Amino acid sequence: MTTIKVVAEAPVRQPDPEMATLFHALSEPTRLEILTHLGSGEHRVRDLVEHLGLAQSTVSKHLACLRDCGLVAVRPQGRSSWFFLAAPELLSDLLDATDAFVRGTGIGPSLRTHHDEVDATIEGGA
Repeated sequence: MTTIKVVAEAPVRQPDPEMATLFHALSEPTRLEILTHLGSGEHRVRDLVEHLGLAQSTVSKHLACLRDCGLVAVRPQGRSSWFFLAAPELLSDLLDATDAFVRGTGIGPSLRTHHDEVDATIEGGA
């Protein structure tokens, strides 16, 4: 007689739109760099512009996305606005979990490969 071991699968949580928005915000390398830099403390837009070497409008656009997702908050002081991480501990936990996921799978996800496959599918008419 053969015994079959049945393992119950963990229920898969259905993502809500807020999760998709958060992951979209985190999917852009420049936004991740901004978050990393803000991890060292509050910064003004001009500080980030200088650090990143990007146009002020580009940095402002990325900060708006991060602020809209609740990752970054702003504190006005005089004529300046100081940006900071809204929940640094939670963000650190999320990034640590992401790192563990990538390392635990044994492969590094490649967005470039994914985009190439999607582009080839579209171009091939499939």
